[in-house]
Amino acid sequence: MKIDLSGKTAIVTGSSKGIGFGAAKGLANNGATVVINGRNETTVSHAIDAIKTTHPDAKLIAHVGNLGTKEGCDELIKAIPACDILVNNLGIYSMEDFFETSDETWDKFYEINIMSGVRLSRHYAKQMINNRWGRILFISSESGLNIPEDMIHYGFTKTANIAIAKGLAKRLAGTGVTVNSILPGPTLSDGLVGMIEGIAKENNQTVETAAKEFVMAKRPSSVIQRAATIEEVANMIVYAASKEASATTGASLRVDGGVVNFL
Repeated sequence: MKIDLSGKTAIVTGSSKGIGFGAAKGLANNGATVVINGRNETTVSHAIDAIKTTHPDAKLIAHVGNLGTKEGCDELIKAIPACDILVNNLGIYSMEDFFETSDETWDKFYEINIMSGVRLSRHYAKQMINNRWGRILFISSESGLNIPEDMIHYGFTKTANIAIAKGLAKRLAGTGVTVNSILPGPTLSDGLVGMIEGIAKENNQTVETAAKEFVMAKRPSSVIQRAATIEEVANMIVYAASKEASATTGASLRVDGGVVNFL
């Protein structure tokens, strides 16, 4: 199977780092014109330079903006009125006890992790319907099914991503537009690496070894018994965004390493 996204424009929110960066790189490597988004001009430029280093012919568009607000989403829509592929990757997380999680934190997570994808999907889906082709992906998490007791506010938003993707897939039935959610497990993204690199250094370990120990301590049901790489998650995103995935919609596509003990 050869994935060819030539002629397609993809928007990947929060794509200057982590899984979003991996997805943007994978989509660009397969021919799509990709909008690289981040809140900081420097990180967006670095992301573009990193992709260009290995794929100098990649078609990339920089967009600096905070998509965690309505105003930020409106600015993106004005700058890029249409796209063929929308990857709602933008998200934040933090470990915090339920009794210490403030209303402000709940509101912040709701706006960034949920409403950014809702606002952008509401706009871009209409144009996709007119074209009779489109791909919308919500980057959720295994935490959306397996709610962590120390991140209930985060898990809630990831469950919402799954629900929205499922409902929107039904709403767009028969249009040629597919909607799916992607559920990564522990992944060697900037967030996880930032959490454990101090531990790795202290114990004279590689980051990969420390990540493996973290996974087995926090997610002992993992079948692969390690953290996934960004590329492994990005591969699923690229496939779900492809023409070849035309019969896959309304699905929760797990790249969780078998963490979720669910058939």
